[in-house]
Formats: sequence, C-alpha cells, structure tokens
Amino acid sequence: MAQSVGIKDVARAAGVSVGTVSNVINRPASVAAETRARVQSVIERLGYVRSESARQLRAGRSRIVGLLVLDMGNPFFVDVARGAERAVRQAGLGVMVCNSAQDPAEEAEYLSLFAEQRVRGVLLSPADATGGTIEAFRRHGIPFVLVDRVADGTTECSVSVDDVAGGALAVRHLLDAGHRSLAFVSGPPGLTQVRDRRIGALNALAEAGLGPGALRELPTGRLDVAAGRDAGARLLGLADRPTAVFCANDLLALGVLQALYAAGVKVPEDLALVGYDDIEFAAAAAVPLTSVRQPAATLGALAARLLLEETGTGPDAGQHEHRRIVLQPELVVRRSSLTAH
Repeated sequence: MAQSVGIKDVARAAGVSVGTVSNVINRPASVAAETRARVQSVIERLGYVRSESARQLRAGRSRIVGLLVLDMGNPFFVDVARGAERAVRQAGLGVMVCNSAQDPAEEAEYLSLFAEQRVRGVLLSPADATGGTIEAFRRHGIPFVLVDRVADGTTECSVSVDDVAGGALAVRHLLDAGHRSLAFVSGPPGLTQVRDRRIGALNALAEAGLGPGALRELPTGRLDVAAGRDAGARLLGLADRPTAVFCANDLLALGVLQALYAAGVKVPEDLALVGYDDIEFAAAAAVPLTSVRQPAATLGALAARLLLEETGTGPDAGQHEHRRIVLQPELVVRRSSLTAH
C-alpha cells in the first residue's frame, strides 16, 4: 500500500517550511504569489490531501453535520435528507446521514458516534419516545434540531408538521365520502407522529358525532410495506370489515394495497384507502394513492438552517433564537379514496 503524502513531503519538494505550506492551505493571502503558486503546483503533483481529522482536533470544530433519521428506506426521509443536505452544502459543510431503523438502541449508538466525531451539530428525527437518548446526548454540548418532531418540554429547536391536523384531514375526507366505519393502520405507538395522526383522526370522528369505536385500530411494529401487508391480512380477516382505511404512512398503505389486491378486494370500489407523506410512489401505485402530503424537503432545509444559525455558520450566524416551526400538511386526493359507500 502506497504511503500517503504528508505536509512535510510538500514542504520538502517545494523548498519551503511546513509553516509556509500550512499558510498556503489555510491563509493563502499571507503568502507571496510566486511561492503560493509553487506550493500549489507541488500539492497537485503529489496529490496531497490535508488531514481533516487533524484540522478538526486543532480547531475543535467539524465541518460535518450529523443527520439521523428513522428510516432511510422511507422515501419521505430521503426527501428530508435531500433538503437538509442542500442547505448544509450551501454553507460549505458536509452531511453524515445515518439511519436508526426506528430502534432507540441504534439511535443511541449513532449519537455517540456523532459526539466522538465532534460534529458541528445534529439533525435528529427521534426514535426513542422516552427522550432518554436525547437527554444523554445533550451533555456533550453539541447543538441539535429535532426534525419531524415538536420539541415538547425542551429548549431546542424543532421543525415538524402538524400531524394532528393531517390525521383530521385524512379522516374528514373519508367521512365526506360517506364512510362511517374506518380502520387506522398505525405504527409503533411510542412514535409521536403516529400518536398525533391518531388524535387527529379521532378529532374528525368526534366532529362528525362519531365515537372512537368508529375507528378500528390495527397496530404495527414498524412503518414499512411488510407491516402494511400484515395489517392488510388482519383487515381481511375481520368479520365486520370497515369500508375505509387510513394508514399512518404511505409505505403501510402500499402494503395494505398489496394484500387487498392479492385477495381480490378492489380499491376503492370495495374499500377506500388513504396514506400519509405523499411519497413519489403514492402517485405511481397500481391504484394512485390518496395521501396527506408533508413538505419533506422544506422540512429538512428549514431544520438545517436553524442548526446552521445556532452553530454560527452561514449568512444568519449570530442571529439565532430557538424556534419551533410547525408546517401545515395538505391532502392530495387520488383514485384510492374516490368511491363512496
């Protein structure tokens, strides 16, 4: 294996001191143009790359922002990451994207890794409903912003979507279509997003004079297509099958749709279906899926900008105030929910 080129190698080849090479890299204006050009030429010829880890140790600050999301298998979080990355890159920093897979233990390990790497800050979509991992991370003094979660009871910033309003939008739509017996395919009950979407659904039922008994809950351990297929199988086994289903996210809804299709149950003729997130696959499904749209890329970008402000990076450095930004969802109606009973 070839040995990497160091700053001493560059200095020797250019006939200058190590300090001069360092100035060319970090403070080029302080070096005479002729010397600077000679050192740059040697750097390019030898392929020298400065040690970012060493620079971080000296400066005490990283050029990396950590982004930890619930599930990178969910296109919603891919869009969140895309929005965050764009904002961070514009500030001259990079993003380390990690996936907790909805597992609090994985979340804790990645937060420890971020602390070890001395990241500039962290964008976090929490998996631990107890807040224990956040509390443990807070002692490192690294700024963080909660993404897709309201910062209840904390002083940190957050950017989220009003999921109570989103759940109500979905169920009001189904009620307006004439449905009176509904199912809610939920995810892990500890997730705030799932809890809030359920609350919104129940609020819409109450507005229509219906009790919580009108919403049959089918809980799932995860928020993915496989869990949706399992919930769809359970739905098919109900003796008093509801006429409409609201799913806590689109991946669950697509799984339910697969199970119904395999059993010969027509959507929306036999059963109406609504998802949540409005991922790209929602419109491209065999039966285009009605969904509650979240502005995912905007959510990621806003969270990143708040973090950059707090860390003193970018055009708004020094103007930071802790804020909780709540975005509004939007119902996108497609064929999966258009037939009333």
